[in-house]
Amino acid sequence: MVSFTKLATSIIAITTCANAFTLNYALGFPGAPDRDTKPIPGESPLQTCDTSDSQLLKLTKVDLTPNPPLRGENLTITAAGTLKEPIEQGAYVDVDVTYGYIKLIHQTYDLCEQLPNVEMECPIKQGYQELTKQVEIPDEVPPGKYTVVARAYTEDDELITCLTAVVEFPPYGYAKIIDLIAY
Repeated sequence: MVSFTKLATSIIAITTCANAFTLNYALGFPGAPDRDTKPIPGESPLQTCDTSDSQLLKLTKVDLTPNPPLRGENLTITAAGTLKEPIEQGAYVDVDVTYGYIKLIHQTYDLCEQLPNVEMECPIKQGYQELTKQVEIPDEVPPGKYTVVARAYTEDDELITCLTAVVEFPPYGYAKIIDLIAY
């Protein structure tokens, strides 16, 4: 469970800052929340959710390499976006992570406390930002579909961003079987 907490925390910290996007365990996201979604440009499964609501962060591009993420390989995340106003102390993130239909996490995190995980700190300046981050996806990620929905807010409850994604890891050995068939 600790690893999934680190995953969700990392996802939120980077994306809400439009500076980076890091995952420390299983990269798994959205199955859109209850409201409207829109794909984020780039090569990733991420979508902006709650798009009819005003948001302080506009992600202009998120790329994952490889896409989809693979067990036992490094994942490079490149993100770019623009913040309409600075993010100050008191900002927080609500995170929901599910594995299939099982809810693994429903938790609130202090955004500024999580920023050191992505080499950032509060306050985050407004304006254009971009970042590249590399993380390792462990071999032990269980097969299945992971969904994450993360909503970040300012201290005054103004929506910074809503992000969601879905990533599915195939059963163990599946990639090896496909490689054998391909030859």
